[in-house]
Amino acid sequence: MLSEKNINQINISNQKKRNWLGIGFCLGSVSMLSAVAGAWLALSLSATPLQQSKLTPEEAAVFNQKETASSGINLKVPELNRPVNILVIGTSVLTSDLEKPPSKNLGYHAQVDSFDGLSDTLLLLRFDPESQKLNVVSIPRDTKTYVEGVGETKINSANYYGGPALTAKTVSNLLAGVPIDRFVRVNVQGVEKLIDALGGVTVYIPKDMKYTDHSQHLYIDLKKGIQHLNGDQVVQFLRFRHDELGDIGRVQRQQVLMRALVEQVLQPKTVLRAKDILSVVQSNVDTNLSMDELVAVAGSASQMKRSQVQMLMLPGDFNGDGREHISYWLPDQNAIQHMMAQYFDVGYAEDEYADPASVRVAIQDGTGDYQAVQGMIGYLREAGYTRVFVGEKCQEPLDVTKIIAQKGDDGSAAAIRATLGVGEVLVESTGYLTSDITIQLGPDWQEKYTNSQ
Repeated sequence: MLSEKNINQINISNQKKRNWLGIGFCLGSVSMLSAVAGAWLALSLSATPLQQSKLTPEEAAVFNQKETASSGINLKVPELNRPVNILVIGTSVLTSDLEKPPSKNLGYHAQVDSFDGLSDTLLLLRFDPESQKLNVVSIPRDTKTYVEGVGETKINSANYYGGPALTAKTVSNLLAGVPIDRFVRVNVQGVEKLIDALGGVTVYIPKDMKYTDHSQHLYIDLKKGIQHLNGDQVVQFLRFRHDELGDIGRVQRQQVLMRALVEQVLQPKTVLRAKDILSVVQSNVDTNLSMDELVAVAGSASQMKRSQVQMLMLPGDFNGDGREHISYWLPDQNAIQHMMAQYFDVGYAEDEYADPASVRVAIQDGTGDYQAVQGMIGYLREAGYTRVFVGEKCQEPLDVTKIIAQKGDDGSAAAIRATLGVGEVLVESTGYLTSDITIQLGPDWQEKYTNSQ
């Protein structure tokens, strides 16, 4: 068994090689198919198992065995009969990670078709058929936590040591004991194919991204602006990590991409691509979801609106004290317990009234109108929000003002929305890391402020 030191060395050596992707959008892409397409898929692929790894009885028992899907009334399409928690594990294995390198020396670190090794992405998804909401928690791969049989280390080592079962145990212990019903493991080689099967995706790239690593044949060259990306370009977008926030910046880009995919895959034309999409899933996904459950998840997700997809990030902070040579994301257990009670129905959290004076509000201007920004500051301060600061400009073109619940405080975000009378509330972690609420000013606020003068 490898020592903690060796695992940390693996993490460090692979951090630059494999900081590539937020794979959570793979399940998101599939689950957003319409229920009609799901029914067709159930008929055409019902005899094809999706699980590719073999779990021991002890490993299988880690996951909730309770049934999650039942036949619906209309056309007998399977439907979710209770909330279901699905752990998504994104993996990437290079030839240099193998104990026995391939007989043919390729001359570079090539990707291997495998679900084993360190995980690059961890997401916990909760589909709730009653509220028709999808809640997602992104867990940074550098999160420091206890892994059974290993000790305190980065959470991405759990898949290396014990596959989906040990990863599920580790995530459950980290997230206040949340039960995990099913898992999905996705390998890197399927991501590019899946995006191409979807016909690409339109996303806003916040800055020019250029990076070259000949050792991996990795060539990133993306231009700032709204771009329609193919599979290879999406992988570039997600692998890029040369920004101030490191792995956290990658998590934020993952959420941006997930939001874009949610909007795209709900379009009717996606149904026409169902066969190609499921062909990719069948070859590149390892899961203990049954086909009926996959169809039920797809049906549930297909009825969701943009605002019903709530994306969170594990509360915590960088270690950043200079004492450790390894970068960690240190979880905040109190904040985790509150988040899990609010969004995953684990434990109990009292309703808390957030005093406006205690809420940290970041403003990002997307209007180019200095007066509109000052007007927002004044408006908020009159309403009692005294901890307001202005951050970098919002480069993305906006149709409406975004009020982002950066840490999941949708109550404060809704209160600000009610105060302003404009904007759209979104629960995601794409705003300022140090804020509770990030407001990205759009033309609706500019118009309202101008008319009030």
